[in-house]
Amino acid sequence: MTRVPGQQAPRPAAQAGARTAAQEGADHDLRALFGESSAIFAYLAGPAHMLETANEAFFTAIGGGRSRTGLPLGQLMPELAEQGFLTILDRVYRTGEAHIAREARVLLGEGDGAREGFFNFTYEPRLDAGGNVMGVRVVGVETTQVKHAQRLTAEHRVLLEQIARQAPLPDVLDGMARAIETLAPEEVLVSVLLADADGRHLRHGAAPSLPGFYNRAIDGIATGEGVGSCGTAAHRRSSVIVTDIATDPFWDAFRALANQAGLAACWSTPILARDGALLGTFAMYHRTPRTPQEADLALARVFADTAALAIERHHAERARTAAEAREKAARADLAFLLEASSALTSDLDATQVLTRLAGSCAPRLAPLCTVDLVEGGSVTRIAASAPDRMQRDLLSSHIPVYDAADDAVARVLVSKTSEVARRTPTGPGPWHDLNITGYLCVPLVDRGKAFGAVTLLSTGDHIFDGHTVALAEELVRRAASAARNARQYAHRATLARDLQAGLLLPDLPDVPGTDVATYYHPAGEGLDIGGDFYDVFPLKNGRWAFLLGDVCGRGAIAATTTALVRHTARAVASRLPGPADVVNAINEALTDRPASHGTGFVTLVYGQLTPTATGLDVEFVRAGHTAPLHRDAHHAVHTLDPKGLLLGVAPDAHVTPHRLHLRPHESLVLYTDGITEARRQDGELLGDQRLAEAVARIAGQPCAQNIIDTVISALHTFTQGSDIDDDQAILVLTATGHSTPAP
Repeated sequence: MTRVPGQQAPRPAAQAGARTAAQEGADHDLRALFGESSAIFAYLAGPAHMLETANEAFFTAIGGGRSRTGLPLGQLMPELAEQGFLTILDRVYRTGEAHIAREARVLLGEGDGAREGFFNFTYEPRLDAGGNVMGVRVVGVETTQVKHAQRLTAEHRVLLEQIARQAPLPDVLDGMARAIETLAPEEVLVSVLLADADGRHLRHGAAPSLPGFYNRAIDGIATGEGVGSCGTAAHRRSSVIVTDIATDPFWDAFRALANQAGLAACWSTPILARDGALLGTFAMYHRTPRTPQEADLALARVFADTAALAIERHHAERARTAAEAREKAARADLAFLLEASSALTSDLDATQVLTRLAGSCAPRLAPLCTVDLVEGGSVTRIAASAPDRMQRDLLSSHIPVYDAADDAVARVLVSKTSEVARRTPTGPGPWHDLNITGYLCVPLVDRGKAFGAVTLLSTGDHIFDGHTVALAEELVRRAASAARNARQYAHRATLARDLQAGLLLPDLPDVPGTDVATYYHPAGEGLDIGGDFYDVFPLKNGRWAFLLGDVCGRGAIAATTTALVRHTARAVASRLPGPADVVNAINEALTDRPASHGTGFVTLVYGQLTPTATGLDVEFVRAGHTAPLHRDAHHAVHTLDPKGLLLGVAPDAHVTPHRLHLRPHESLVLYTDGITEARRQDGELLGDQRLAEAVARIAGQPCAQNIIDTVISALHTFTQGSDIDDDQAILVLTATGHSTPAP
């Protein structure tokens, strides 16, 4: 056994001296590859070309076993006859003219021992004293090593071009191995192993000529002292040359494998990154024991550096691709969360929010999903998402047990911590029928209290990784917030509806001789109480009071103001002489209210009517409100605008009573500014004139509701379905003529 110590691989260095040493090492490798040319010469005599004498370089070139003189060249080297060299010698001897051959290819030797050589030859005639040709002088320079190095350099350039084009790493390494094997003067089998990220194991990279069983056997070998040539070279970070596998202890564990593959020698060079990190190994195998020459070691170092360049480029490209994939995944996750969040917040019903949550989770995060809520001390399944109806029905029929220790949902509700497992959930359930292989249960938490749980279920090969768990937890957190907001909205909307209903008449009273109709439509989505209000209530002596008004603002403060106006009117109306006195009492109540109860003003029309044998006697005052309309029996519409100030602003409202008599089928139309200030898309208002024209166009003798329907239809036509931005209220009083006057 003979082991030739390998040259220590150059370490990365920042100093100029270190770079110079590295450059000198590269120059040395190039000199070793291209070699140093040796001149040969031989003197041949006579037409048989008898070898008289030759230098040592000649005998070395043709093979040391043929170091003999005194024999015809054709007898000493019979292989030359078929290659035409003897013919050239004959012509030079016969003509006396010299012959020059460049890059002449010569096969030296016969059979398995033959080798290819390249030479630059000069054949010159040898002359005697009389000028006659007596023989031929052969002078040459062997360029075999240079020729081989040039071909390797060409292949090396091709490899560098492939690396620059970012060709796949397996293609580059396989091409490199095949090029070396094809161009090497002696049989060699090349292998490249790639290091794992931690540098502890070597994986198959390329070995086109090694047997498949051998490549499979060494794939994944550890790096370490004495682990073959490659494992040891990787461990030492320096070349390891084993000239005879049969006797080298490094190969004790792999000797039988090497024998089976017909391998006798292995020279391994580590492939190192610029920062000294291990990238892999470059190995050259031989069928017979063999000691490397300097050119062999230089070749190994050059191509190990080339492999390093390819592997580093591959790692950089893979890192870039991975970074792009992470960025793409992050963008996809963000888009998913934004889309899901939009879906969750698009509905103001908590149940619908959580139903949408189940649909967002499956199948994006898992094949199946359920959502359970705690209600009244028990668990209720409110949503299930699955690819088909049968699976959805199975999930919907299974209800977790709230206080069961073996139920995942129950545990999560108690711990308020997510639970994930690669197995079926504990406790009873349709797990077998659904082919469940794992689950992720995430609590729905609001203000530190778990009010439900979302369970994602795996089927088949699907598994929950950390990324999926984090994404699910973030989505569930957003869903819990959306559900809380939806519940709060529903609570506020219910409260607003209840309070609004309390401020409006539940049913219109039956007023003798009067057809009464009302319309009320608040702006917005119902979270705030509207500012418009109306009321109709009885007084003494067969009289009736009516009012319609508008409070500045909305919400709870507006509600307190509305209640103050209505309740004051009802309290004092029977005790005061007429409408002006009632409105002044309302104004006094408004100006005396605490600041915490609101400071906004009120517009109001308040009046009293008395049924008579010929219709209705009406007296009303207008306190800063829109002017009522009077539609008479001839369909003419008159605007009634008695003077009066806003209420709640000054101590005296300065209202002026207005009296009129409504004959049968005549109407008094009261409305808020939400009607006349309704806008169409170009911003123009409906206005008082269009409203009056709409009321006047009604044919015949309309009832109070017909008038309201006509006004609303005209309003919708004008606004073309645009959203309203103010409350709208209408009160219509139409005389019927079917009443008996009060005594």
